Amino acid sequence: MTNEALQETITALIPDTQFETGAEWLTITTDAVAIKPLLTALRQTAGLDFDYLFCLSGVDWKTHFNIVYHLSSTTQRHTVVVKAKVNRDNPEIDTVSDIWRTAEFHELEAYDLFGIIFTGHPGLRRLFLTDDWKGWPLRKDYEDPINMIKL
Repeated sequence: MTNEALQETITALIPDTQFETGAEWLTITTDAVAIKPLLTALRQTAGLDFDYLFCLSGVDWKTHFNIVYHLSSTTQRHTVVVKAKVNRDNPEIDTVSDIWRTAEFHELEAYDLFGIIFTGHPGLRRLFLTDDWKGWPLRKDYEDPINMIKL
């Protein structure tokens, strides 16, 4: 399915969906509260069939965070990117590990390095850093007095 056809199909399904165009993959933008219904629809709607989450990552924009989901359909051979805006003061978003099992690991990484809480995650915890680690090292406001890394 082309990006234009994907956009038409998704707009018919969820009328107030916002898109970014011009890139290789169609990009959908939304806020954190709308992410679960949107991604559930992308997974379960016949013809879309986004059955593969191949990347979930966090981005710090200083004013807010984005969680970026890269989805593909192994049967339909199309790909989309979904960006969810997350409040920096209360960084919470619903887990999608119940939709794609692979999200469980990616969400642990985003929690460990950005401090983004994935509500409903089956075992949210530090992944790479020790439990007593202070702060979130991939945040732009993180200060590391030992290594003195400045961004």
